[in-house]
Amino acid sequence: MMISGAALAGIRTLTGNIEGSIQVAENDDTGDDAAPAGKAFEGAFDVLLLGIDTRASQKATDARSDTILIMHVSANHDQAYLMSVPRDVNIPGSNQRINGAFTNGLGSQGDWRGGLRSAGAAITKLTGITFEASAVIDFSGFKKVIDALGTVPICVEADTKSIHYYMVDGKPADVSSAGSNDKTADAYARSSGNPRYLHRKGCREMAGWEALDYARQRYLPDGSGDYGRQRHQQQLIKAMAKKAGSAGVLSDFGKVNELIAAVGKSMLLSLPKGMGVTDFLFTAKDLASADLVLLKANDGTYASVVQNGEYHGEELTESTKDLFRAAAKDKLANYVLLNPQVVNNEK
Repeated sequence: MMISGAALAGIRTLTGNIEGSIQVAENDDTGDDAAPAGKAFEGAFDVLLLGIDTRASQKATDARSDTILIMHVSANHDQAYLMSVPRDVNIPGSNQRINGAFTNGLGSQGDWRGGLRSAGAAITKLTGITFEASAVIDFSGFKKVIDALGTVPICVEADTKSIHYYMVDGKPADVSSAGSNDKTADAYARSSGNPRYLHRKGCREMAGWEALDYARQRYLPDGSGDYGRQRHQQQLIKAMAKKAGSAGVLSDFGKVNELIAAVGKSMLLSLPKGMGVTDFLFTAKDLASADLVLLKANDGTYASVVQNGEYHGEELTESTKDLFRAAAKDKLANYVLLNPQVVNNEK
């Protein structure tokens, strides 16, 4: 919805719904003093996007930001870049993974504001990028948004078995507790007689549950693991932006209201003091989904830290450090021109 902000010029009547539905924290609340106050950003800006997986059986204080994305918008606000931060990179000065930085700030009540503050500080220290705005949304929120859109266009690169969904009585069912990897998922499938759901190769319109499930898979046929998952997460966000920015959606005020409600229930947006949600969206009004460039971290391959034969997470390669430095200086266009291999060319 942020990327398709251009359409907001025609739906000013929905301003009250937008402002009233989406949870907002001021940057003062999330500890980001680098963000400017006011009604619009001037020049380049960066937005931190966190996705968390919360389930009914999970404690509110256990949430981790397994999806970490940075959106950089150029100075002219005519180009946006989406970069992933590998979740298994260590927090600078710590042996803890960067996806745990969100957990560290949740406190005893599972406060997302504290989580966003903690994660933002750690990711700024890791990348050198400061954030003018940030947001956290849980995976159920992504599903609600896609359901409000109807479907999203996704291309599956190769037949991929799910570790979350199984065919139960001939229908896909979420049995996430059955296994956390290929081996345990296969063991459950054999013992229960419920085969794992198969995302078949090819391009098609996907419902919310299927699109989100595919984007969450890390046991992939090409062995790319979490880096493949990062690519698919970027692919999903661009597909959602494209669908949300389509004329059929944006001319339907009822559909837009449904989208706003879907986002608002599962999202916290952190903005500079004095800036409202609508003001923020108008800041990006010149962007469209076609302007969103998807970039790889670590060239899309593992950069593992191994000590005494034991795995100790991932590190950022020098090329990825250069990528983040280019973002901090608003030089991504030049960097991508000289390093075209960092672009995720989604189908």
